[in-house]
Amino acid sequence: MSNPTASFIPLGAIIQSLDVAGTNIVLGFPSQKAYESHNTCFFGETIGRVANRVKDAKIDSLNGGKSYTLAANNGVNNLHGGVKGWGKKVWDGPKPVGIKEIPAFEGKSDKIDGGESVQFTLVSEDGDEGFPGKVEARVIYTVSKEKSEDGKEKVLLGIEYEAELLDGVVEETVINMTNHSYFNLTGGPSIQGTIVTLATNQYLPVDQGGIPTGGPAPFPDPAVKAGGNAPFTLGAVEPDIDDCFIVNEDPSSVPIDTRSLPLKKNLSAFHPESKIHLEVYSTEPAFQFYTGKYIDIPAVDGVPARKARAGFCLEPSRWVNACNVPEWKGQMLLKKGEKYGSKVLYRAWKE
Repeated sequence: MSNPTASFIPLGAIIQSLDVAGTNIVLGFPSQKAYESHNTCFFGETIGRVANRVKDAKIDSLNGGKSYTLAANNGVNNLHGGVKGWGKKVWDGPKPVGIKEIPAFEGKSDKIDGGESVQFTLVSEDGDEGFPGKVEARVIYTVSKEKSEDGKEKVLLGIEYEAELLDGVVEETVINMTNHSYFNLTGGPSIQGTIVTLATNQYLPVDQGGIPTGGPAPFPDPAVKAGGNAPFTLGAVEPDIDDCFIVNEDPSSVPIDTRSLPLKKNLSAFHPESKIHLEVYSTEPAFQFYTGKYIDIPAVDGVPARKARAGFCLEPSRWVNACNVPEWKGQMLLKKGEKYGSKVLYRAWKE
């Protein structure tokens, strides 16, 4: 499905493009076939069942103390749902679901008229990549435009996630959905020169495999100033960041469905050459910020090769490996009869 502003494909319910004043600000490929053969970096994918890493590729205790073995596709850990996570599966859609409003977000108290919304649906069977329970997942994309007081037109892409456990043999499973778009605000080969502001400098310290070793702490890189909300510039190689930043420091207060919570700003980004701005808002308690160190995609279908730091990611989500930490677990634990949910908003414009 495509329109002049955004395009999506059934594989992975992928965001293929997001156009801002003639610049596609997300990395991608021109065809679904190219995604199938070359998308090792998860460009634009809807990630599930569990985004980010699960320690030792194992869920320690669900459904009365049972453990579940997952694919170890990132060293000894499970990453982004496994070898063939939801981003590698073909979803049903896009299905038009009418006009949906863009909800109010931080700094904007009024709802915004939406455009035509489309839905993608996936049924993930019990045992899919080792995860328990049959799950139906949905993602709804809403594209809209916002006219600001200064007359500038801002592009809005709303994302809504929903998942529920279908009838079956288990009473609970774990869910953590996000989108893995890589942003580049110039359309050029590098994110160098992008000025970024993160909403927080609280993050989860991790071991060498990317698994948290404890609760939130101040981010050690001086580029991300104390307290967050201070701009820093992405250079050619530094700062090199791939970490989970914490918006809500009380894991026990995070519901399985965060959609009723306010959309809070996670990131602001701007590039002085293109004059393009990006803001990301979400209802989620955390976000992964990744500066693209491991991008290594060859030239394909007329698109130049994409290498390290060709894009950056901002992935709203639950805390990493929460499914295996008793004090954090509730934010990922989906029980029969409940719904998992979250909302994300991309807002972008050119000066």
